[in-house]
Amino acid sequence: MPITINAPSARPNQNPFSDSDSDSESNSPSGGGGPLSDPDGDTSMLPPAANPTTTSSKSPIVTPGEVITSDPQWMRGHGTYLPPHTTSITSSVAGTLTRTNKLLSIRPLRARYTPEVGDLIVGRIVEVQAKRWRVDVGATQLASLPLSAINLPGGILRKRTETDELQIRSFFAEGDLLIAEVQQLFQDGGAVLHTRSLKYGKLRNGVFVAVSGMGGGGGVVRSRRQVWTLEAANGGGLVDVVLGVNGYVWISKHVEMPEAEKGPGAGITNLEESVSATMYSSQNDRIGVETMREIARLRGVVTALVENGLRVDEEMVMKGYHEAVEMSMMAGEGQEDIYLGGERGSQLAAVLTVA
Repeated sequence: MPITINAPSARPNQNPFSDSDSDSESNSPSGGGGPLSDPDGDTSMLPPAANPTTTSSKSPIVTPGEVITSDPQWMRGHGTYLPPHTTSITSSVAGTLTRTNKLLSIRPLRARYTPEVGDLIVGRIVEVQAKRWRVDVGATQLASLPLSAINLPGGILRKRTETDELQIRSFFAEGDLLIAEVQQLFQDGGAVLHTRSLKYGKLRNGVFVAVSGMGGGGGVVRSRRQVWTLEAANGGGLVDVVLGVNGYVWISKHVEMPEAEKGPGAGITNLEESVSATMYSSQNDRIGVETMREIARLRGVVTALVENGLRVDEEMVMKGYHEAVEMSMMAGEGQEDIYLGGERGSQLAAVLTVA
């Protein structure tokens, strides 16, 4: 039996359904197909009917057990199922209805991260085993990071020995944060990670933010760049931002990598050998007050974007940061200019939505 969920208030980036929906619904076929007769368009949000025999409902939210349509021309996608002895596509989760051509799917309001090969993620070590680490990446199960999939002192081509297995905790220990890439997936959906690139590895000198929105709301989205360095305002220096596709964000002070040794034989292998001496250190460097303030401001921008249902990517974070800096300049003497929650966060979201 379907349950009832009250529709949430409209967010700045969401347009309420126009009156033209009623015209398209009046010409829809019977059997609950009315809301699926809107003009064609990929991933368009459609207002499903709460009752398959009526089209009076305008709620953008579908609930588990709610019949979407019984028209056989539509194909069911994620978040839907066909009850036994029926041809009606029924919702299995609470979320918003999306359509891609003739494929119907439900984008859940909130959902755990689903790994895909090539995703850049931020994770936390939760378990150390003999030849691998278990990493929390916000998915339904822990990811696996093999010892053979990380850079070790001595070069990337060095053979892994029993000594490395005995010292496995010296590389990553429980609670350590790391940036990695999804290398492959198991049959059950579990992910295998790797940190063979110099831009991956242990994270230091920053702050960790876990944001929601992996479902239909705002949150981290797959974009062109997930890692970048920006010049912070107010003398904050360089700051690194890592947007994990799994909804984990890392904002830290930028640390210059040591240059490769000059002379015969200098190359990428020598660079990796010189870096590996400090890449597994858990000691944070000294961070200036100005840098810490800008890191906190960037964190406030990310949380404000999520709270107001906006996407989190490089473009939105950079726009939000510049707007936040301007807002701080306009603040009166003695007022807090870093906090971006509540009304200040809503003002920031409104400016970004208009822009």
